[in-house]
Amino acid sequence: MDIPRIFNITESAHRIHNPITPEKLATLGAALRLQPGDRVLDLGSGSGEMLCTWARDHGIVGTGVDMSQLFSEQATLRAVELGVADRVEFIHGDATGHVSHEKVSVAACVGATWIAGGVAGTLELLARSLRSGGIILIGEPYWRQLPPTEDVARGCLAHAISDFLVLPELLASFRQLGYDVVEMVLADQDGWDRYEAAKWLTMRRWLEANPDDELAQEVRAQLSSEPERYATYTREYLGWGVFALMPH
Repeated sequence: MDIPRIFNITESAHRIHNPITPEKLATLGAALRLQPGDRVLDLGSGSGEMLCTWARDHGIVGTGVDMSQLFSEQATLRAVELGVADRVEFIHGDATGHVSHEKVSVAACVGATWIAGGVAGTLELLARSLRSGGIILIGEPYWRQLPPTEDVARGCLAHAISDFLVLPELLASFRQLGYDVVEMVLADQDGWDRYEAAKWLTMRRWLEANPDDELAQEVRAQLSSEPERYATYTREYLGWGVFALMPH
């Protein structure tokens, strides 16, 4: 079980696998008013930066689940590096359908709502692990400005304009699904730069080390096209945020 190998290549040097910066991640942890001993479940936990830094800074305990063997191994090493290996654990596995054995204070899926078929399904899944009075975290894209054409939407790697909502509509959709929005931390263009542009040096270094790999041509094509595509489309049109929700 693993994610497509191309992502393990392009994001192998990332600690955070979405457009949020370490500073914004710290802001989010503080905004949630986390207390020592709070239990956090993170589905699609990537390289574990959220759980590890929150364990260090706020004393939480937690479990992360991710399909990438590489990222899960990096998360375990990060926990050791930050001295929190006794507080957080990382499971290499399919987060789809994963429910915590113990109810949690925070149930999160930050940028991987595909695990349950979208936002609505992911909310239903996370709610099964949530204690009364707990908070759900959803990380999700939205349109900073509505693309003028479907071609522009596809340039943002969406299938269609209808894939995402503008921010007010996204917030309204949470209410319609039965949740109050109680906090949010939004990525900015610098966060997008750090997420996207950091891939380019990783790809170049990988190509130098693996010129004959079966994916070398695909990686070379991405490195050649991604800077212009990103600057033209994603950076201008696509937003991303983490939204803290509590059931009505």
